[in-house]
Amino acid sequence: QYRFIFPDNLLGISWVDSSWIPILNNGSVLDYFSERSNPFYDRTCNNEVVKMQRMTLDHLNQMVGVEYILLHAQEPILFIIRKQQRQSPTQVMPLADYYIIAGVIYQAPDLGSVINSRVLTAVHGIQSAFEEAMSYCRYHPSKGYWWHFKDEEEREKTKPKVKKKEEPSSIFQRQRVDALLLDLRQKFPPRFVQQKPGEKPIPVDQIKKEPEPVPEAVKTEEKETVKNAQSAGAKGPPEKRMRLQ
Repeated sequence: QYRFIFPDNLLGISWVDSSWIPILNNGSVLDYFSERSNPFYDRTCNNEVVKMQRMTLDHLNQMVGVEYILLHAQEPILFIIRKQQRQSPTQVMPLADYYIIAGVIYQAPDLGSVINSRVLTAVHGIQSAFEEAMSYCRYHPSKGYWWHFKDEEEREKTKPKVKKKEEPSSIFQRQRVDALLLDLRQKFPPRFVQQKPGEKPIPVDQIKKEPEPVPEAVKTEEKETVKNAQSAGAKGPPEKRMRLQ
């Protein structure tokens, strides 16, 4: 058994010489393939030895080594050339196949490359599907896992919005909130006060405090109001006078 290692992968390239395309046929296709600028051609092959010694291609059967043969021809559009390792006049081992379509030479992929490409394509598709599925997955400690799709968002947008009725708060909730607000007010007293809506807030320090009324003045005012009330109550209602007709 022979093992050949190719350092460069030639599956992604092609080669063409436009000057040969009009004259391509069964007899000239191997000469076209053996051009020096063709990257698929191995110059150490037996075809090059036969060409240098000006022998016919029939002598390839009597040699041992790498050779190129015309495997299939469909003039003038399709030609298939095989690279093979000859071990005896009756025993050969295929190494690679090349097909020529409209003068352009390509290397046919081997079975391993085909399987590798298909597996990579399948793995890429599965990975893309898995990543897209994970993007729709949601989790919340109280709800657990669920799926959230974009189609549902569009449907929700098109649906008429129904206003949810707000439930009234309970007495316990109101008392609890008031207690929390009072606690926060004591810890963090306000620094600014807005006396009227729409006005600019004023610092608490700048607010002028109105002087408290003197207790004696308040008492005298109360006494005067009491006396006035008593005098008004002592007087009777005004007398009615008779009208003269």
